[in-house]
Amino acid sequence: VQLQAFGGGLVQPGDSLRLSCAVSGRPFSRNAMSWNRQAPGKEREFVAGITWSGGTTVYADSVKGRFTISRDEVKNTVYLQMNNLNTEDTAVYYCAAGSNLATVEALHNIYWGQGTLVTVSS
Repeated sequence: VQLQAFGGGLVQPGDSLRLSCAVSGRPFSRNAMSWNRQAPGKEREFVAGITWSGGTTVYADSVKGRFTISRDEVKNTVYLQMNNLNTEDTAVYYCAAGSNLATVEALHNIYWGQGTLVTVSS
């Protein structure tokens, strides 16, 4: 499985940004997809997860109501729509693939993509 994330950039507080993750490879190894992030000096943390079939989602409390994860099964792409960004959202964002939502929420992903940097600053 190969994961390629893109869409990061520099935005101001209150702005929106959409990240994309192109997915290729063995579908049975990526029953669930996730977005995770690592801020400077902090540990990597789970942000949002989604199942490929059914589209069940789960979010970290810090992003509920502001971020939306979705997937396009035809394009094999997972998205993270981020609204009302604040400075605490500044981090390198990683997409990842795992067996189920519980494992990806616990950061026990099987595959990780390269990160894309999101900087929120005025």
